[in-house]
Amino acid sequence: MFGRPVSLFSIFGFEIKVDMSWLILAALITWSLASGLFPEYYKDLPQSAYWWMGIAGATGLFLSIIFHELTHSLVARHYGIHMKEITLFIFGGVAHMEEDPPSPKAEFMIAVAGPLSSCLLAISSFLLYQLGNNMGWPVTINGVLNYLSWLNMILAVFNMIPAFPLDGGRILRSILWRWKKDIRWSTNIASQIGSGFGLVLIVLGIFYIVRGSFVGGLWWFLIGMFVRAAAQSSYRQILARSLFHTKKVKDLMVVDPVTVPRSISLEEFIRDYVYKYHFQAYPVISFGRLTGCIFLKQITSIPREEWAHQTVGSIALPCNQEITIGPEEDANKALEVMNKTGNSRLLVVNGDELKGIIALKDMLALLSLKMELNDLGKSK
Repeated sequence: MFGRPVSLFSIFGFEIKVDMSWLILAALITWSLASGLFPEYYKDLPQSAYWWMGIAGATGLFLSIIFHELTHSLVARHYGIHMKEITLFIFGGVAHMEEDPPSPKAEFMIAVAGPLSSCLLAISSFLLYQLGNNMGWPVTINGVLNYLSWLNMILAVFNMIPAFPLDGGRILRSILWRWKKDIRWSTNIASQIGSGFGLVLIVLGIFYIVRGSFVGGLWWFLIGMFVRAAAQSSYRQILARSLFHTKKVKDLMVVDPVTVPRSISLEEFIRDYVYKYHFQAYPVISFGRLTGCIFLKQITSIPREEWAHQTVGSIALPCNQEITIGPEEDANKALEVMNKTGNSRLLVVNGDELKGIIALKDMLALLSLKMELNDLGKSK
């Protein structure tokens, strides 16, 4: 949401990342626990105790979401789905699946693992809370354990709502998929329910805002917006995968892309290329061969008076895997690279030979035309 996620650590081969928006959630959760929930239920404690409880509660939420998404990832790996990272953001977390589940059974097992893991955490926290009461543990510890037991039970119940992309919606999709043998149709139905559920949350949020509960209403409104957008984008994603799974990168690339000579000055580059084409990155060519890439962000660190004296070749960087792809790669692979790196254009290369450029806008334009003509069932 706020740029490229920051990597925190790895566990069981999965990289755990956090979007900067998570800091907003962490701060809000800590504040609401320390100033609202814990003082309401546990009277006459020092203010510092409430803040430590708030920090512990927010940390428990952080770990609970990681555990929830980690179980999804481990089950997905069991069914042969390649997953490398889990990202936490302001509305929770997401385990990145690079492909669709291979069967309705796999979809069901992957989806149900999340709510079951939250139930397990809820029961474990509750048992520890009971043990703490019997053993006379400090109220600060027992209060946090009680909060985590309720929190995880609420997460389990909420995720079981049959609205895609929530886990319950994925379970519904698996049932419909097994019935109709059609993942696209099943995703469409589950996504429509998810979109409708998101709309209900939006209306509920507006209702609470009008009634005077601005913060609570705003959260329902934002969560509804997120669920609705995620449901709609999930269906578009399945349509895109359906369209592009039979196509190669070479089928969709532009074969005569804009290239930049190594020998021209940065001043010429800015004047004749950047201001004309407005791209963020350009392939650099010498004697018909790809020798590197130049990025617009590189220019910002170079003083304006040096533009006339430095050449493109002097600052060009190697074209790494984040901006290149082979012509024989599956078109869905290009989408995955774009989604992961945030680059909307990839250079299509074979060794040091530039074959063309594949752009996200061109792929989306083709998808839009296919949807308009109801031609997604055809491979050409």
